[in-house]
Amino acid sequence: MESPDPIASVTLSPEELRRYNRHLILPEVGMAGQKKLKAASVLLVGAGGLGSPLAMYLAAAGVGRLGLVDFDVVDASNLQRQILHGTQDVGRKKLDSARDRLREINPHVQVDLHEVRLTSDNALDLIAEYDIVADGTDNFPTRYLVNDACVLTGRPNVYASIFRFEGQVSVFGLEDGPCYRCVYPEPPPPGLVPSCAEGGVLGVLPGLVGTLQATEVLKLILGVGEPLKGRLLLIDTLGMQFRTLKVRKDPDCPVCGHHPTITTLIDYEQFCGIPSPTTPAMTETTPAISVREFYERRTRGDDLFVLDVRKPFEAQIADIGSDQLIPVEELPDRLAEVRARKDQDLVVFCRSGARSARATNLLRAAGFTKAVNLTGGILAWSEEIDDSVPQY
Repeated sequence: MESPDPIASVTLSPEELRRYNRHLILPEVGMAGQKKLKAASVLLVGAGGLGSPLAMYLAAAGVGRLGLVDFDVVDASNLQRQILHGTQDVGRKKLDSARDRLREINPHVQVDLHEVRLTSDNALDLIAEYDIVADGTDNFPTRYLVNDACVLTGRPNVYASIFRFEGQVSVFGLEDGPCYRCVYPEPPPPGLVPSCAEGGVLGVLPGLVGTLQATEVLKLILGVGEPLKGRLLLIDTLGMQFRTLKVRKDPDCPVCGHHPTITTLIDYEQFCGIPSPTTPAMTETTPAISVREFYERRTRGDDLFVLDVRKPFEAQIADIGSDQLIPVEELPDRLAEVRARKDQDLVVFCRSGARSARATNLLRAAGFTKAVNLTGGILAWSEEIDDSVPQY
């Protein structure tokens, strides 16, 4: 017996027909597409910079049910970019001001408020209630949590992030497509990447990036166009450049790979290297060299062998000059390629210093006693030595 058409019972009122007229005359949307939008549900993680344009445009478009996850209050410093909230909302719960604004935009949309911190205890149940998740968070533990919960529940993860003048957008978790872990296997060490509060953000940037994120959500619901599956869109507003990088599904990914090792949600603060009072992070116990010391030694011509343990596509984004690239996952099987460097000073780097710490420990265990980890990796190099090297 065929399953019933999920939009067969969806109707549009005369007021809705007038409201969505510009959608209805698009052949790619039409009446059927607008009913798909009304029948759809989207969970927005965060009601801040990215969540503001995302929620407003999804509501305006007629997405029938929006869930908002946030537990913060509106601060005056939010108003420069978080356009869901106004001056009169300072001190209010963000969810309350967001609900009021979205009702003004479109009273036909159901807005669910989830005033909770997303955790390993509640993420699976919460995400399973919605068709699509849009991640607008600003911290790494929650990004990995959202990613893993989406993979485990089979929900698409429409991802975006912003920092200073740059942004990223992609769609993770689609069939045969990568997840966030495939692109970023390891988080940066805690404290290395400043938050928006520490590093700043151009006020209009979340509007630009969040609108692109909303576009990807609408495309998924309507089933039109090509989603950003297997592609990472990089936005540089200072140069007004948009670049798209191809990213592949990692067959060895611990969450979405052929033989996943993460089948339940984990402790994401621990995974991201936020140590307990008695447990130092791995990067703190690995022999290391700072980017400043590395720069000085290379400048004076010291004999250093520099090993990049990132994935090849990452080297296309940013590089600080390496002698060889061997992804950390392949290093155990390719030690022979660097065996001749066993007695040489060997500097290992990656994007943030996390993967390279793992590689350094592996090398030292294999007899490379002069291997050291470049603390902070590409990100620290860009921050402290050469800001022309892109952060990603």
